[in-house]
Amino acid sequence: MPTRTTGHQREHDKAAYDAFLAGCPSRQLLDRVSDKWVALILAALGSDGPHPRGTDARAAEPRTMRYSELSRRLAGVSQKMLTQTLRALERDGLLTRTVTPTVPVTVTYELTERGLSLQRVLDGLKEWAEANMDDVFVSRAEYDAASS
Repeated sequence: MPTRTTGHQREHDKAAYDAFLAGCPSRQLLDRVSDKWVALILAALGSDGPHPRGTDARAAEPRTMRYSELSRRLAGVSQKMLTQTLRALERDGLLTRTVTPTVPVTVTYELTERGLSLQRVLDGLKEWAEANMDDVFVSRAEYDAASS
């Protein structure tokens, strides 16, 4: 069998990824990026926050945020969950954590290019959820009424 360079092996492995297979590493990544806190953190870092209906949210520029800003922005997230999620995103190369030696120490988070590309994908999902929520409520009510 011919010897492969690391680059060739990586290309071969990349072509072999299939999220439908139980052992595929891409399944772990799909699990991570489908988490609600991941989607909301990426949305917060990918823009300047909520946009009134009718405005183009994609026109907003990515931003750097401090931990406390993210915590305030993401209503309902616990400190433990936010910390774990930020560490996982940093480990996956989706955001960078910068520590500035001030008093007190300043820690900021910013999307990497990879994180920004994922944020663009998830932003469409977030917009879809917001645009379709009323119809989903109607469908749920109809289903529940028929099931009773």
